[in-house]
Amino acid sequence: MRFLDTTLRDGEQTPGVSLNPEQKLEIAAKLAAVGVDVIEAGSAAASEGEREAIRVIANAGLSAEICTYVRALHEDIDLAADFGADSVHLVIPVSDLHIAKKLRKTREQVADMAYDAVEYAKSRGLIVELSGEDASRADQQYLREVFTEGVKRGADRLCFCDTVGVLTPEKVADYIPPLARIAPLSIHCHDDLGFALTNTMAALKHGASCAHVTVNGLGERAGNTPLEEVVMALEVLYGYTTRIKKEELFKLATLVSRHTGVPLPINKAIVGEMAFTHESGIHAHGIMREPATYESIKPEMVGRKRRMVLGKHSGSASVEAALAEMNYHPDENQLKAIVNRIKKLGDAGKRVTDTDLMAVAEAVLAIECRPFIKMRQFTATSGSHMIPTATVTLMVNGQEMTGAATGDGPVDAAMQVLRKCVADVADIQLEEYHVDAIRGGTDALVDVTVRLSKDGKIITSRGASTDIIMASVEAMIAGMNRLLREEHEDRGKNPR
Repeated sequence: MRFLDTTLRDGEQTPGVSLNPEQKLEIAAKLAAVGVDVIEAGSAAASEGEREAIRVIANAGLSAEICTYVRALHEDIDLAADFGADSVHLVIPVSDLHIAKKLRKTREQVADMAYDAVEYAKSRGLIVELSGEDASRADQQYLREVFTEGVKRGADRLCFCDTVGVLTPEKVADYIPPLARIAPLSIHCHDDLGFALTNTMAALKHGASCAHVTVNGLGERAGNTPLEEVVMALEVLYGYTTRIKKEELFKLATLVSRHTGVPLPINKAIVGEMAFTHESGIHAHGIMREPATYESIKPEMVGRKRRMVLGKHSGSASVEAALAEMNYHPDENQLKAIVNRIKKLGDAGKRVTDTDLMAVAEAVLAIECRPFIKMRQFTATSGSHMIPTATVTLMVNGQEMTGAATGDGPVDAAMQVLRKCVADVADIQLEEYHVDAIRGGTDALVDVTVRLSKDGKIITSRGASTDIIMASVEAMIAGMNRLLREEHEDRGKNPR
């Protein structure tokens, strides 16, 4: 089977998403590297920017077939051919609702438009995938007639579009087999009622040979069928080898999330933050003994790592394992005290970060913490006609360091200057930043969490203040201090 990825067309139609040609090329290159067969690079008729993106992608020498969406119009087809597309996704409305209300035409007129467009696209040297828009609400006899004649006129492939997500697996079993006998058939599903993945899998079972997908399930309204979920369902549940480089799926998902500005839902299958994260004491204990007890796939299969987070549901085993990774070795009574404090933090509604655990452990074990970094002075300025700038003076391992940096905003400038000041000591990357909670009125307490990394080690840290900039600085400095501590320091039962 094959994959047609429409992240750069249908996915970009997600409200608020707009990609420039450079971003589209980077995503297209990654899609091709992962193993996607066809990349729908956009709609050539949409804008100059879209045409430039299609041209750049078509000329990039990618291994995937480059496709563009077209209507049954010669000018659309000319643009696709002129800007280098290999194929066209030729979309024809086939339901009476779309034919009468949107196009205000008859079935016969729409069919003639389809046949003319197919023949013209073939005359321009293009591969044609003839697609029935709103096919799940169409008269299936009419759809079969259009598809049959379309193939006679030169269409290479067909596509069944569940445009508003009303298809069911039962309907798939009726609709798909006769269409799949006409020509190679694709399935294109939307997730309005949460059935996109289910219907896509059912269509593949009943004869469709290509799945239309988007990375992270992006798309209009509730989105499209997610690439990563179809791949892993086929591989894990049905034992079908897709040829997709599964270990690159998470990198692809994060790249698309970064460029589109659409965050990954934390509980999303495969690529969400919590997909391989465990807190419950029973689950964590089982995972540590045998990962398969509470995981259907290994996180490494999709380029992920397993995470154990701590909170009120955590048990002694998971807390002890987390402490051991940090080189803390409490005795039985000390471990019990640490677990109790962690549970209290969880009961207070807090996400327990690595720095919280370290602070609790050091308090219980009576370890003196000598900070690697101390802040002497910090200022941040911004305004309507000013470039956001932050300046800081730090004591870094006993040496005074002063620096300044600009950013997209005062918080970004603060993050930049702190990393800049410790750059000679360590390359610390800011992997994630978000405001966890804002409570109260005009003096609201801002709770900021950051995730930092150094040489592959990742740590989370929190800062809290009525000032979001200072909360961010506090979180950064606390996290950097933890990363810069002696990695092999003995933090055993008798530290003194």
